[in-house]
Amino acid sequence: MSHSVADRIPPHVPAALVHEFDLYNVEVADGDYHAALKRLHDPGIPDIFWTPKNGGHWVATRGEDIYEIFKDAQRFTSQKLVVPAERNTHRMPPIFLDPPEHTKYRTLLSPLLSPKAVSALAGRAREQAIELIEGFYPRGRCEFVGEFAQHLPIGIFMRMVDLPVEDREKLLAWADQQVRPSGEAEREQSYMNIFGYAAQKVKERRANPGPDAISQLTKAQVDGRPITDEEVIPMVALVLIGGLDTVASAMGFAARFLATSPAHRRELIEHPDRIPAAVEELLRRFPVVNQGRMVREDMQYKGVEMKAGDMVVMPTTLHGVDDRQFDDPMAVNFQRRTPIHSTFGNGAHRCPGSLLARTEIKIFLEEWLKRIPDFRIEPGRECGVRAGVNATLFELPLIWEVRAR
Repeated sequence: MSHSVADRIPPHVPAALVHEFDLYNVEVADGDYHAALKRLHDPGIPDIFWTPKNGGHWVATRGEDIYEIFKDAQRFTSQKLVVPAERNTHRMPPIFLDPPEHTKYRTLLSPLLSPKAVSALAGRAREQAIELIEGFYPRGRCEFVGEFAQHLPIGIFMRMVDLPVEDREKLLAWADQQVRPSGEAEREQSYMNIFGYAAQKVKERRANPGPDAISQLTKAQVDGRPITDEEVIPMVALVLIGGLDTVASAMGFAARFLATSPAHRRELIEHPDRIPAAVEELLRRFPVVNQGRMVREDMQYKGVEMKAGDMVVMPTTLHGVDDRQFDDPMAVNFQRRTPIHSTFGNGAHRCPGSLLARTEIKIFLEEWLKRIPDFRIEPGRECGVRAGVNATLFELPLIWEVRAR
């Protein structure tokens, strides 16, 4: 072990609990990111281990621990969420706050993503899905990420916050640099870009409010007083990052799987009533988030000595593919009983956009399979995968046979 690596293993970490893992640089074969992460369940790798990468941090690999750490805000604080720890320079409520402080800001987001609000968005989402698919169907091919996944959920999101369509590309690039940065300078610049953009939109909506989500946040009250720019600008920045990346990534991995499994496609075509269960199963099997928490005080967790300030990363994939939690977890089974998983996190910080994400993936399955029941990955082309705080497919070339209709 090199001297520099040894320096990142603190005295309280025994050698038996050290395993090298870099969440920003996962070795992926054939576009199968989730199978690559599943290797962390190999015999000999501890359930909770310390990696010297990215400043040194713990990794929880089993569903039971991932679930428990997400829920336990007393011992595992959200004051720092990404590794290395020094990257946590911009605090965005509510995600970087613990209860009860977290709750007052989280409450402001809830109406924007309520069942009523999502239902109002669903009709336009369906229209857009049909329009996109009909647009490229006659070609017999598409690049799924750039032509569909980054248009459907992101188009819905852009309408929700009333942002101009022409801003989509730059916002997507900034969000990507946040969760999969090539370096610290790029990540910091993307923060500056997103915060600057959010500040401009807050200023515009304060002057000329509308029915959109940003306007609603600018009119919110915290502790009985109007929300300040210092509070609302980072909230809008958080909404931008969250709304622009995660669902598109999840949709890409779901489409990649279906392109490789005619039997699963046929099942959903013949039994469309199974689509809601299929959404849940695809979310269980193909999560994308690798989120962190910081240890609040020195403690023992299941016999592992953890010190205040230690970071713990929970790859949500590893809950979904844990054979201690699910029978045959790598298999996709649309008749599996609804499982508890950590795809959207758990506890107070559970993703407020989970209903919108489920709705968008459901619409994708319904409208795509009606029009393109048989499709596959273009031979000789590889799926492009990038790891990071959120993993993503950045390219998924699909082909199909065009039939007269």
